[in-house]
Amino acid sequence: MQNIRLPVIGVVCACFIPFALAMDMDSAEKYTRPEIVDAGSKTFHWLCTLVLSLLLPSYAAALSFAGKSYSAVFLQVISGAYAIVDVLAFRYGDWDGVENRTSRGAGWFLLGLLWLTVFFGGLSSGTSVLIRNKKLQSFVSHTGERKLSLVHRGLSLLVTITGWVKTCLVPVAFFGFCREEHTGQCIAHGIMGSAFILYGFIYALVLVVPWLRNSKSPYSQDFIDSWIMCLWGIVNTFTEHRWGREAWSMGDYQHTLMGIIWWCGGILGIFLSRGGRRSFVPSLIIIFTGWAMSEHSQHLLISTKVHYFFGLVLMLGGALRIVEISFLLRDQRTLDKIYSFQYLPPFCLVCAGLTFMGANEQQLELVLRLGADHSSYTLLLGAAAFLVYFWMLTCLEFYVRLAERAGQGFLYKYSDDSNADQSPEFELQGISDPPNSSYESDDLQT
Repeated sequence: MQNIRLPVIGVVCACFIPFALAMDMDSAEKYTRPEIVDAGSKTFHWLCTLVLSLLLPSYAAALSFAGKSYSAVFLQVISGAYAIVDVLAFRYGDWDGVENRTSRGAGWFLLGLLWLTVFFGGLSSGTSVLIRNKKLQSFVSHTGERKLSLVHRGLSLLVTITGWVKTCLVPVAFFGFCREEHTGQCIAHGIMGSAFILYGFIYALVLVVPWLRNSKSPYSQDFIDSWIMCLWGIVNTFTEHRWGREAWSMGDYQHTLMGIIWWCGGILGIFLSRGGRRSFVPSLIIIFTGWAMSEHSQHLLISTKVHYFFGLVLMLGGALRIVEISFLLRDQRTLDKIYSFQYLPPFCLVCAGLTFMGANEQQLELVLRLGADHSSYTLLLGAAAFLVYFWMLTCLEFYVRLAERAGQGFLYKYSDDSNADQSPEFELQGISDPPNSSYESDDLQT
């Protein structure tokens, strides 16, 4: 561990020394303070949504992936009952009592998806209430329990993602922003920020789940990352600007060139990480992306500073990932244990994603209207990142504990741990057989 101290110190200093920007402030005189109505009841409503529409379904998904279908369906029934009451009896209205259509539609979609998940979970677990029907019995027998279980797991994961979207839309609906011409920017920030959070979750998934961390797959994580970055870069290159049909703007140059560097770097990453080797390229692409975002000038100074912090955290995450691969792992897939340093790069991606989600223009105007500044708002986003990362790790640890006890978790049969107990029995059985066993005689007769 002493070998990585100097690289880590150098990375941190290089990232945060430039943070000494001018401490000017936006003038908040033209922004009127918002009229917040029923703050207590609205906060309680949002907390109920957070617990029953996101946290409970996420742990139900962990149960489902670990093969605990009965317990998963029980938790999903609770969330489904809350979704019915939430859609029919409650509203996420702003100070005018109006709830936007996106929030309303997400509630109805989550309601239908939850009960569809409960239905397939009941079929896969053999719930007597459903299996009594002869048509359902025939459907289960033709489909098979394994396929039904896979469908239930996929739907459980989709419920968690939808719950995340619904939970994030609640403050948007309560404060009444991201409407009309601002909708596109909010959607872009929400999707890209959530993508970085998902990227951090995948890093944490491979780190925490032992049969993924110790996998002997011929494809390293850097190889898969390079392919995803390459494909995303190609799409982004031709979707951020209508080539030949409109004039180029500064924003078009920024976003299109970001796509170009992703697919160019992705090609190099695919080449260098072939054959299961590790590569620095995906992390370097993240560093370039963070630097570009930190240099984005915005109309508001608070927006510029929040974007700058987002870029710094993203650069830090990419740099620490390179340190982990090159100095800690020494180009190996894994070590004998998880070191605390390895939890830091995924956290940086989660923190960067949440920061970018909260960096849209109307949301930052709301911060000014409330009388806060960029430092207070950044601390709030950092606190949210700690909680989101805690939620991810507890879900993963919960799944690992259940799968190790049952020995039948999703992907567990492909792990080295599950196959290790089988090979000695096979070898002993072959050795203990006498040379003229009945098996050999039958084989010779055939």
